[in-house]
Amino acid sequence: MHHGYPTEPLVRFLKARDWNVQKAHKMKPIIPVDLYRAVRDSQLVGVSGYSKEGHPIIAIGIGLSTYDKASVNYYVQSHIQMNEYRDRVVLPTATEKYGRHISTCLKILDMTGLKLSALNQIKLLSTIATIDDLNYPEKTGTYYIVNAPYIFSACWKAVKPLLQERTKRKIQVLQGCGRDELLKIMDYSSLPHFCRKEGSGSGSGSSRNSSNGTVDNCFSLDHTFHQQLYNYIKQQSTLIEASLPIRQGSVHVKFPKPGLEDTEIVKTIQSELDRFADQNAVCNSMNVVK
Repeated sequence: MHHGYPTEPLVRFLKARDWNVQKAHKMKPIIPVDLYRAVRDSQLVGVSGYSKEGHPIIAIGIGLSTYDKASVNYYVQSHIQMNEYRDRVVLPTATEKYGRHISTCLKILDMTGLKLSALNQIKLLSTIATIDDLNYPEKTGTYYIVNAPYIFSACWKAVKPLLQERTKRKIQVLQGCGRDELLKIMDYSSLPHFCRKEGSGSGSGSSRNSSNGTVDNCFSLDHTFHQQLYNYIKQQSTLIEASLPIRQGSVHVKFPKPGLEDTEIVKTIQSELDRFADQNAVCNSMNVVK
């Protein structure tokens, strides 16, 4: 998928492996899925607009995503589908709209509602991260973390050492909703709904929402992005006949399992949180973390 820029994908894969050709060659593609599953209410992700330089803005509701409405396979498939749609439609559209090649996006991670129980999903999130690392390298320019609650500092201190240096350099933790900082790189209309302050100026508030309050919510199925994505996948599914056995009404894809070293992630985080709990009396909710 080079869209007229054949060297760009090669450079992305090489960058992801620090220019080691042998390691880059081992990175294998994942076959895209054909069917769309309605998991938006528990896997909060969407596209809210474009930055001033034309990069698509992907919003992710880390804190309030529950991943409890479907099997792991469906969440992984949904993630792959959004990645494919981003590379096949969203980025080429941005390239045409802004008159220059655009191959990366910006991600805004909303930590609203973050709880220790979110660690229960570490295996699923590790799987998704592994897929991105192996099949969609160097597609995100910057990660912005917003609405971080107190507990985030403990989680971040534990997780940060586990991240690759390249990834850590791309992460910026903003104060509060990060509205003022984000408005330096994007227009108000492109801000995700969770970065807007009610009554903060013209164009905000209920006048920008539909009657059911969901159109302006980029996580909602009623949002323009998800409606276009849903229609696109339905169209593609009519063009491609499934060649694999269908199970539970959907085509399943195999995805790589995290390495053995990843099994230490939860232990590391729990140990760090226990230390914070002893020092700062964070909470006694570690017993709910699997």
